[in-house]
Amino acid sequence: MGVSNYSQELYSNGLINELTDGLVNVYVEAEVVKCIPDLMQYLPEYWQGIKEMEQLQTVIGEREGITRYLVEDLLNQLFVNTATWGLGRWEKELGLETDLSKTYERRRENILAKLRGSGTTTREMIKNMAIAFSGGEVEVIEYPNEHRFDIRFTGVMGIPPNMQGLEQALDEIKPAHLDYSFKYTYTIWNNLSQLSWSEVGNKTWDEIRVFEGV
Repeated sequence: MGVSNYSQELYSNGLINELTDGLVNVYVEAEVVKCIPDLMQYLPEYWQGIKEMEQLQTVIGEREGITRYLVEDLLNQLFVNTATWGLGRWEKELGLETDLSKTYERRRENILAKLRGSGTTTREMIKNMAIAFSGGEVEVIEYPNEHRFDIRFTGVMGIPPNMQGLEQALDEIKPAHLDYSFKYTYTIWNNLSQLSWSEVGNKTWDEIRVFEGV
C-alpha cells in the first residue's frame, strides 16, 4: 500500500472520520509510517529475498502500523497536553465552549486552567492558573484591605499570549468582590548594554522591551 493511501483507507473505513473529525492530512501519513515494523527481520534467512514473502510481510506490517497508530493516537486523547481531536470531549466535560478556530495550545490552556480552578479559590489556585496560561512563573500579591490582588509575570518577558482566556478563567473562579490587575516584566537597561547601536537599530521597540540578553 502506498504511503498516500494510509489516511484515505482509515477515512473510508470510518476510523479517522470518527476519531479526528475528518482531518485527513500529511501528518497522519507520517505518523502511520513511523509505526510500521519491518517484519522481514524476524524471519529466518531462507525467507529473505523471496518476493512473495516480502510482499506478504509488507502488507501485514502496514496493517500493524495502522493499528499501532490508532492505539497511540487514542491514548494521547486521555491527557490534555497530548490531546487533539479529544479536546472537545474535555471541553464538554468541563462546560467549556469548543472553539475550533483556536489552536490546540490555546484550547489546552483553557482546559488546564479550568481543571486547576476547581474547588475553593485560593492564592495558590490563582497562581497555578496564571502559570498554565503564561507558561512561566508568576507571583500573586494580595492586598486584603483593598479587596484586590496583582498577578506579576516573572517567568516570561512582556505580555503573555491568550490573556483574554486568563481573564475569563479568573472571572469565573475569583470572589465577585475582588479586583485584580496584571504586572508584566520588561527588559532592564543593563541587558541592552550588551548590544551595539546597530544591533539595537535592527530590533523593533517590542523586541527591545522583551530582550533578555545574550
